[in-house]
Amino acid sequence: MGTYLAKASREQISWNVVDGEGWVLGRLASRAAQVLVGKNQPDFTPHTDSRSGLIIINAEKIRLTGKKLDQKVYRHNTGYPGGLREISARKVFETQPERLIREAIYGMLPKNRWRDRLSKRLKVYVGSTHPHTGQSPLALTLAR
Repeated sequence: MGTYLAKASREQISWNVVDGEGWVLGRLASRAAQVLVGKNQPDFTPHTDSRSGLIIINAEKIRLTGKKLDQKVYRHNTGYPGGLREISARKVFETQPERLIREAIYGMLPKNRWRDRLSKRLKVYVGSTHPHTGQSPLALTLAR
């Protein structure tokens, strides 16, 4: 009995839509990372590209548990001396909630050369509409 290894294919990306309403940030991010990597597909093979994309809508309706809104801090450096910028999760959630989801999923993707390619297939939107109707995305229900 041999191990089945799927062949690398260059077919079209299959897009899925997930509604973020009511999801806890970390749980949504972990399920979304699995979909992007392709671990939800029966023919998952680690060395091949699953060719799956994900659209998340209603990013402003996610939840953060505990005291994360006030205690979680997002940091980035401007590149100048003393250029470390810190912003609380509450401020990020009020101004750009899609950034919370995008950074959480990015942190859960594999830390190799696939990471940037997979993150380009993630689209996060505030509100219940998205401009990707041309890709005919399928509604995907993730296990809570």
